Amino acid sequence: MALLVNEIFYSIQGESLYSGLPCTFVRLTGCNLRCTYCDTIYAYSEGTEIEIGSLVKKISDFGCSLVEITGGEPLIQDQSPALIEKLLDNEFTVLLETNGSIDISCVDKRCIKILDIKCPTSGESEKNNLANLNRLDKKDQIKFVIGNRYDYEFAKKIVKQIPTTFFRENILFSPVNSILELSELAQWILEDKLKVRFHLQLHKIIWPDTIRGV
Repeated sequence: MALLVNEIFYSIQGESLYSGLPCTFVRLTGCNLRCTYCDTIYAYSEGTEIEIGSLVKKISDFGCSLVEITGGEPLIQDQSPALIEKLLDNEFTVLLETNGSIDISCVDKRCIKILDIKCPTSGESEKNNLANLNRLDKKDQIKFVIGNRYDYEFAKKIVKQIPTTFFRENILFSPVNSILELSELAQWILEDKLKVRFHLQLHKIIWPDTIRGV
């Protein structure tokens, strides 16, 4: 069994509740969406086929127990769940960054899923699979990338659909980089007393001019 891999690298986790921790990233090739603000366009088609066993060995060589499977969109490759299961069986903590358009029920329950709900600015909000909101558990996370007030109001409506058993501190509101002022989004959250977490892309603060491998 093999996967098409765009890049493997070791860096600081820049997003999610694991932000700030060293992490090994596996960026898989391909995506079924074309978000207007996408910062990994190079992952749409570039990649090398690697067997799962070899991939786990490459990941192990970094000596880091935290691994993120990202893309592109990892779940468009049928073998992604098998890679996740293999890593979990080898005692890695595994994060899956997924764009929210594909049924996540195929993913091992032990995996920490980061579900990216697309807002209108992305151009892909109609592709959200909102049934996924009921497939999450308390360790998982939901992310909204917000470009303007319309996105913010859209996100607020979706938040109301999230089961009440889901931890509200695991709901992340992030501004679109260089488009929405940080203070503006923060102020909206405070004014509405919204129970969500204001969230930044830490890696873009550390390495603002680097495109790949961060």
